[in-house]
Amino acid sequence: MQPQVFEENWKVVERAMWNKCAMEKQIMYNPKANSYLCTMASILQAENISKSYGTKVLFENLAININEGDKIALIAPNGSGKSSLLKILAGKDSSDSDGVVRVMSGVRVAYLEQDPGFDENRGVFEEVFAASDLLSSTVAEYESALRADDHKRLERAIHQMDVIDGWKYEQKVKQILSRLNIDNLEQKMGDLSGGQKKRVALAGMMIHEADFIIMDEPTNHLDLDVIEYLEEYLKRSQATILMVTHDRYFLDRVCNQILELENGKMYTYRGNYSYFLEKRDERIDNLNTETERARNLLRGELDWMRRMPQARATKAKYRINAFYDLKEKAGQQHREKSIKIDVKSSRLGKKIINCKGVSHNYDNFRTIDDFTYNFARGEKIGMVGPNGVGKSTFLNVITGAIPPVSGEIEWGETVVFGYYRQNGLEFNPDETVIDVVRNIAEVVTLGDGNAINVTQFLTQFLFPPSIQNTKVERLSGGERRRLYLVTVLMKNPNFLILDEPTNDLDIMSLNVLEEYLSNFPGCLLIVSHDRYFLDKLADHLFIFEGDGVIKDFVGKYTDYREVIKEREREISQSAKAEKQEIREQEKQDKEVPKQVKRKLTFKEQKELESLEQTIAELEKEKSSLEAALSSGTMSPEKLMISSNRIMEVIALLDSKSERWLHLSD
Repeated sequence: MQPQVFEENWKVVERAMWNKCAMEKQIMYNPKANSYLCTMASILQAENISKSYGTKVLFENLAININEGDKIALIAPNGSGKSSLLKILAGKDSSDSDGVVRVMSGVRVAYLEQDPGFDENRGVFEEVFAASDLLSSTVAEYESALRADDHKRLERAIHQMDVIDGWKYEQKVKQILSRLNIDNLEQKMGDLSGGQKKRVALAGMMIHEADFIIMDEPTNHLDLDVIEYLEEYLKRSQATILMVTHDRYFLDRVCNQILELENGKMYTYRGNYSYFLEKRDERIDNLNTETERARNLLRGELDWMRRMPQARATKAKYRINAFYDLKEKAGQQHREKSIKIDVKSSRLGKKIINCKGVSHNYDNFRTIDDFTYNFARGEKIGMVGPNGVGKSTFLNVITGAIPPVSGEIEWGETVVFGYYRQNGLEFNPDETVIDVVRNIAEVVTLGDGNAINVTQFLTQFLFPPSIQNTKVERLSGGERRRLYLVTVLMKNPNFLILDEPTNDLDIMSLNVLEEYLSNFPGCLLIVSHDRYFLDKLADHLFIFEGDGVIKDFVGKYTDYREVIKEREREISQSAKAEKQEIREQEKQDKEVPKQVKRKLTFKEQKELESLEQTIAELEKEKSSLEAALSSGTMSPEKLMISSNRIMEVIALLDSKSERWLHLSD
């Protein structure tokens, strides 16, 4: 067990973790260090972890320790190996070196991949059920033992079904899927949208009730309601969590620790995302200060090393060694690798897009109902609504890709669309990075009017010449999204449409993109489930309420959520007040006699007596069957018959008891 040192200002640590540590008497005070020790068990230890692809080294000789109760976010630029590291820690991949990953004995691990794989022909319920290895294997063993007439195996299988409550798994799966807004349990996985598939994968993760949860971009493709539900679920969960996510509100509210992977090195920050931002700046400032101090010292040491070269052998060996250490330290300097967005926006006239009475539908499914709006230069609009409500259809209609069923749309002559689609970049597997951009243009016009070639432009987006001849299929998910952004911006659009732009982009790239979009002079239309992104950029929102209704809300997304929550509180309070009034009226109404319990009819009285006798007989039969199943003396045939009968008896007891309670009331 490896102790974890808490900083003196331990308020930055999630209180739930501290309280858990305190309740289990796992806190010690170290007077020498003036700090507290939490000796909570280490749930995972990894040593000497490395990963390379060809000549590209992602990380090397990493050591990671994760304690019970930790809720950790891993932050790193795209292409640094975040997903690769999660796969190694989850046991889905192996380290290149002799690295070792140790997980505490008995710990159940659930892993949510960034792009989960599915059997396209399975139904939703079947897929979630199969995702639970323990549940599916236990039920499979039970059914196999029944078919094989194996007495001992069946006894063990029945016991294990009792342990994991396998008899009620169907109800449990349905409850989880219902909360994630998945209602059609028979629908084939191949027919689901990206967001629906992600929710099914989440349900498969939740049914594990794991002790240790590993998630790669869990919020991608989820609508805002589900993201908020997942956020609350993880905040309440006692499980240890390790995740990669770009959702900064999610990071701030769920995590109590940040791991930063930068240039192959790992840095730990014991606090949430806001704390990480503060301490990361301090770390970089300290590094640069120490580097500058080392450079000043190096000048003097360099002069000493150059003097009397013939006497080099007589120089103090320790000072020579110190010189080389100092030289290495002086060469260290933090260089922030971030994209640079400086693209000219085409001139935009007064007339942009004018919509009058626009409607659209697919058969009986209405996506737009009588929408009227004139877009203005410089406005930034967020689009909010559940998945499948018609947001992408709306974008296709206003860009002219799909004609409206009724109404008129007029486009200004100067409008140049830049449409960043949710499904990402379409490319030929044989194409390289440079091929993709050269298919569009050879030069790009920057914000100052100067033109540069596409090689230089790609370098600004962190695609140096050494990578530009790499095939696109070999890029990471985040790198492909960044390349897609290049292809959209290099056309110098003045009306930008961004459909889920934050998926797979790292936080550093998002910060630069937000800065560029904040100063974008044209029109901006954003579909995003990233609440932070919406709050920072959108001046007002188009709220898609379903059945084609689109309302304009002036304000930030956080303001909108507060209005919704206040409305829900008012409805709840109104319902409570109404109930209270009814109770008060009943007390004050003297003319109304006190309610008397209704007498049972003759038929109901007879049914009640019959039920009491039936329930007693069923209880007796159940006890007898349980004793027989546990005796170990039954033949396989009788064992199978008794096993099936006890299930019927339990079901009958539930229904008869419920009826008895109703009549007794």
